[in-house]
Amino acid sequence: MSEHNQAQLLLVDDDLTYCSVLKSALEKRGFSVSVAHDVKNGLTLAEQIEPEFAIIDLRIGHESGLELVQKLISLDDNTQIIMLTGYASIATAVEAIKLGAKHYLTKPANTDEIMHALHKNSGDSSVAINENPLSVKRLEWEHLQKVLMEHDGNISAAARALNMHRRTLQRKLDKRPVKG
Repeated sequence: MSEHNQAQLLLVDDDLTYCSVLKSALEKRGFSVSVAHDVKNGLTLAEQIEPEFAIIDLRIGHESGLELVQKLISLDDNTQIIMLTGYASIATAVEAIKLGAKHYLTKPANTDEIMHALHKNSGDSSVAINENPLSVKRLEWEHLQKVLMEHDGNISAAARALNMHRRTLQRKLDKRPVKG
């Protein structure tokens, strides 16, 4: 804890506007917030401030926030990490949790949702189960994400495994996933 008894929170996201708004909102709720816009600076800040909490974007420019989650946990496995993403997939959610993130929220997550996640340390067995199967487009997107994870985020290797042109895979991955 800092001298003002505020919890240290690390926010790493390449969206400067989102960071600015979220930083302000979290500071109003008592956190001391440090912001980085790439993995390298996020790690440097983490080593300096030893955050109790971290909010990490899944995609930081062309980098993976999963790499940062792993490094933060290796520095201090008590860090409460929330992974944020505009590109939620089952594969990345599973990996984020396996690597040590406590929660996985989709953007645009508001401050109340983030605050709830920061202070919730157990699962909820009463979560509703969706009765509808995923659409074919969503299934395809989930499969592409899974294969990409299996190849450590290497798009060229994933494209070869899928027998697909690298640019075609990149284009499909850059599209926002269709709901359900």
